[in-house]
Amino acid sequence: TGTVFLAIFGMLTERVLIRHFYKRPPEDQLLVTFGLGIVIVEVVRYFFGSLSKSVPAPDILTGTTNLGFMIYPTYRLALVGIVAVALIVLFLLLYRSQLGLIVRAGIEDSVMVGSLGLNVDRVFMAVFGIGAMAAGFAGIVNAPVVSLAPDMGEAILVQTFVVVVIGGVGSFPGAVLGGLICGEIASLTSMFDPAWSQIMLFVAMTLVLMFRPAGLMGVKGRE
Repeated sequence: TGTVFLAIFGMLTERVLIRHFYKRPPEDQLLVTFGLGIVIVEVVRYFFGSLSKSVPAPDILTGTTNLGFMIYPTYRLALVGIVAVALIVLFLLLYRSQLGLIVRAGIEDSVMVGSLGLNVDRVFMAVFGIGAMAAGFAGIVNAPVVSLAPDMGEAILVQTFVVVVIGGVGSFPGAVLGGLICGEIASLTSMFDPAWSQIMLFVAMTLVLMFRPAGLMGVKGRE
């Protein structure tokens, strides 16, 4: 139910607010979405308070699993499978469906796609709704790992920004690669000093931008 509500909220947000910024510089789009995020966090704080709430994992996924070479929490192991399935679904949606074809074509030349009789605005609205629903689903499955709080998405938002920049804006494989790289960097650095995890992520992003301004797998023509 929550994910359906977020999908509707996402589509309404795109229709009422985001759509008016498509022809403006990317910086304006970034600022308006960041601002909207701050407003949403404060509204949630007002109605539900600032205290975090713990959410237990399903009973079937509690405890640990012996992998032979290590003992790993069962729920976190299940998360690996959930993420893998989500990536496959997103890949098929983007590259093996008519909706994905229209979306990718619309990003490159929305006027041309519109001239073919396709309603690009409705497609973009649907995509925004799917994105909002996916974000809500991510929050649900992540709740047993980190406590629920109004600002729980802020740290993830920063990490997501680094992942996209490292992988390359507009590249789905790049986002996957960037996520794997950032995950390894965060895990390795936290073994020595957790305070360095965020710092090293930005160091890695800086190094990538020095040699690959468009990211590791950035879309050609956007450098």
